[in-house]
Amino acid sequence: MKLDRPTPKHQAPRLSFETLNSETWNIKDQNPENFTLLVFYRGLHCPVCKKYLKELEELLPEFKEKGVEVVAVSMDDEKRARLSRKDWDLKELTLGYNLDLEKAQDWGLYISKGIKEEEPEIFSEPGLFLLNKNNEVYYSAINSNPWGRPYLPSFVKAIDFILENDYPARGEYIK
Repeated sequence: MKLDRPTPKHQAPRLSFETLNSETWNIKDQNPENFTLLVFYRGLHCPVCKKYLKELEELLPEFKEKGVEVVAVSMDDEKRARLSRKDWDLKELTLGYNLDLEKAQDWGLYISKGIKEEEPEIFSEPGLFLLNKNNEVYYSAINSNPWGRPYLPSFVKAIDFILENDYPARGEYIK
């Protein structure tokens, strides 16, 4: 079992996945004006994810205005990801799918076994990462359950603070 996790001021782990836009999203190809916001969600079965991603989509224009590119991904297959897009009425948010277990673990995500019929056999719990222009981790939040995620409206305001004050990433200390 991997216990390592991405650390602020260090290079983010490798990551690529297919998106519903028929593109391959690859971390090494990202070139945001300021940041990339990477959201890992549990999948179609999660009503908390539905609410969170709908709120994220509503905030996309504000993130874009601040130079933040946004993408969300889960371990769901393409069919379930398409159902999420349709059932959750997500029109603009870039959605990725088929995140593999090894990559989820590379990112320090908690992994759960399905306990209900509508849940996949295994899936990752939520994570949110803000990556700088060099794909170094600036901020991370990893959850072991669907609740307790960063409040997105205040996160938008935090971007302003970071940019206005040239505020550094924190939490980089490794003994």
